[in-house]
Amino acid sequence: MIVERPALERRVTAVLEAGRIPVVLGGCGTGRSSLLLRLAASRAGAQYLDMAAAATTPERCLDAVLAASRFASGNAPDGLSARAAFDALLDHFDAARAPDGGPATFLLDDFVDIRTFESFPGLRQVQRDLVTRLAASPSHFVLASRFTTRVHRLLRDAPARFEVVHVPALDAQEVEAMALAVDGARREWASDVAGPVTALTDGRAAAVAELLSTLASSGPASDPIAALAALFSPGGTGAARCRESYEFRLHRARGYGALKAILGVLADVEPLSLTEVAHHLRRTPGSTKDYLSWLEDVDLITVHAKRYAYDDPLLRLYVRLYGRATPPSDVDIVREVGRYAKTRLTTAPASTPPPPTPVSPPASAPAPASVPAEVGRTGIIEID
Repeated sequence: MIVERPALERRVTAVLEAGRIPVVLGGCGTGRSSLLLRLAASRAGAQYLDMAAAATTPERCLDAVLAASRFASGNAPDGLSARAAFDALLDHFDAARAPDGGPATFLLDDFVDIRTFESFPGLRQVQRDLVTRLAASPSHFVLASRFTTRVHRLLRDAPARFEVVHVPALDAQEVEAMALAVDGARREWASDVAGPVTALTDGRAAAVAELLSTLASSGPASDPIAALAALFSPGGTGAARCRESYEFRLHRARGYGALKAILGVLADVEPLSLTEVAHHLRRTPGSTKDYLSWLEDVDLITVHAKRYAYDDPLLRLYVRLYGRATPPSDVDIVREVGRYAKTRLTTAPASTPPPPTPVSPPASAPAPASVPAEVGRTGIIEID
């Protein structure tokens, strides 16, 4: 469910139209990405980019952004260094134009993930370089991040063009409107559950949507506390969402952009040898070997006959759909799932035929020898 928050959208739009750069800050599940997607859909000449997915290596990030671009752009030149690729990305942001010839608008979600480039030569201060360049760009930007502390620290000495907008928690009135969107025929129910749901979820949009959906399917005698308990049972969506946020933040405490890049390469084509992966990654075989060993260590990839592939084919499908700069469309999902299903169903081993009906041997026949069973292998202005 994409939560509609008209008042928040108007605040962000007002900052944007004043010639400033709104920086939208909100934790996991607060509706931050939904806000950007709605803004992108409502503005001509706007482009949403998921930097958490695109920021792998500078070269592959440039390729991903150009491939997804809604604006006229050529292909990235071959042989660019990491620094040159990053500069080319910023040049693309500056040069992009809307259909009416005016400046383009880029909505950069999780923009601080650009910090994964800091391990590459010449990009030690890449986050500050990005902020400085965006502040002087003729294009328009809306930035967003789930990492409030990091962004405050980054913008402490930034140019005054940036304006922080915190995503507020949903209030009971907004939760009631969401409840009516779930079940418009039960207006009294929506009014009754709005208060408890707001309190139980702390007004976080994703948790509100989950809890309301569970309550709506529970019938007239729905109990918000019992529904919350169900969400946090083993396998419940509430527990899964919190686990994702927990693991995501622990991972981002360090971050491995090159590892994401390799997973992106293998999502495009597998299996690949070390040399082939290094070629796609544009890194030396020595460093690529280290990256591959780290992925093997956590069972994300496996190697057979010196060729690397995903250990989990469903994870590969997920990366093909979501490991890029823009979210997949319905057409993308149907295409990729269909391709995945076709591959799995045509390569799956044939089912084992049923054993034949045993026939008693003649009395004179010798007893058959036992056969062992075969074993298979397996500068901030804040708006609150």
